[in-house]
Amino acid sequence: MSTSRDAQLTARAAKVIPNGMWGHMATRSITAGYPQFFQSAQGCRVTDVDGREFIDFMCAWGPNVLGYQNERVDQAALAQLARVDSGNGPTEALVELAELLVSTLDNAAWAMLQKNGSDATTVCVTVARAATQRRKLVVVRGAYHGAVPWCSPSLVGVTAEDRAHILYCEWNDPASLEAAVAEAGDDLAGIMITAFRHDLGRDQEMPTVEFLSTARALCDKKDALLILDDVRAGFRLDVRGSWAAYGVSPDLAAYSKAIANGWPLAAVVGSERAREGAGKIFTTGSFWYGAASHAAAIETIKILRDTDALAHTFRMGDRFRAGLDRVTAVHGLKLRQTGPSVMPMVLFEGDADLKIGNAFCLAALNHGVYLHPKHNMFLSAAHTEADIDQALAAAELALQDIARAGVIKG
Repeated sequence: MSTSRDAQLTARAAKVIPNGMWGHMATRSITAGYPQFFQSAQGCRVTDVDGREFIDFMCAWGPNVLGYQNERVDQAALAQLARVDSGNGPTEALVELAELLVSTLDNAAWAMLQKNGSDATTVCVTVARAATQRRKLVVVRGAYHGAVPWCSPSLVGVTAEDRAHILYCEWNDPASLEAAVAEAGDDLAGIMITAFRHDLGRDQEMPTVEFLSTARALCDKKDALLILDDVRAGFRLDVRGSWAAYGVSPDLAAYSKAIANGWPLAAVVGSERAREGAGKIFTTGSFWYGAASHAAAIETIKILRDTDALAHTFRMGDRFRAGLDRVTAVHGLKLRQTGPSVMPMVLFEGDADLKIGNAFCLAALNHGVYLHPKHNMFLSAAHTEADIDQALAAAELALQDIARAGVIKG
């Protein structure tokens, strides 16, 4: 019987939690051998309950854009927490944050706050339906928009009625999008598209201007609302919103993950076109008005807006990407590195069963680097050149290990 602290906690959890853990935090869904429980984090490093420290390339699955325990963000949040967090009404921080979102994000005229990405995407859908008095929503097949019945990747516990008004198109395929909109007829409420294609276990793809422009034109023609699901990428690619560089403005946009550098928060912003619909719906949550997270978000957004944090993160992502290509080429391997370098997907060519990817990532853990074999990863502003170089040296050792094990030819 293992005496590791992680194994002990995993055994205890199995008795009181279905399957021992749920959702994306269940490390059994990655591959056996990943630590399940952690005790601390700082900067770009996490430490598991057995005291093993890792250079982290998941950033809590996205929220930590500035690094764990950013002093400025946490001081603001803790100072607010000492006064009040959840009370009988919100604090001034709610108004200040809404004003900041409107002044920062592309085409935002108003904002509403939630806690999770699924909250935000669902509010967007509800607003679109209220604004248009229609039901149909077009989404890209395979896209992830949250873990609630209308969009969950699992159909367990989901009824046909939950998906009755969802229509599908293909990524970067304007003709497919046009066909789905035609199928919706006069009942189209909106089109929802992620910042870029970041589906699990496949090459990532940025949107084409033609695809986004077609979506915008179709919504204008049908008097429907264009929705940007920026939950995963928002505030990591562009502080103005992930489509700002494309010149395509959504009517609604959903944000979470990096918005408050790890403090729990989500937001929906919208154009004037969507304001009336947003004012008609009833949506709320006991903890949606928590002021500590609002204070954290204000500081996070100001840092991202006023410093070179994002530019630095892209430089570190580019350094990491180039280094991985270099160390894997030594072993005669070819990588498929797709998506933005700050949110990299790293897959091995010819590794459909992930045998190499799983072995490599497990070996990297043994050398102090936390990678993911099939989900896009994340970098933060806390990653330094020294961290990247140390991670690349560990990657080289991991490749040597799996070569000796016969997983790859050394």
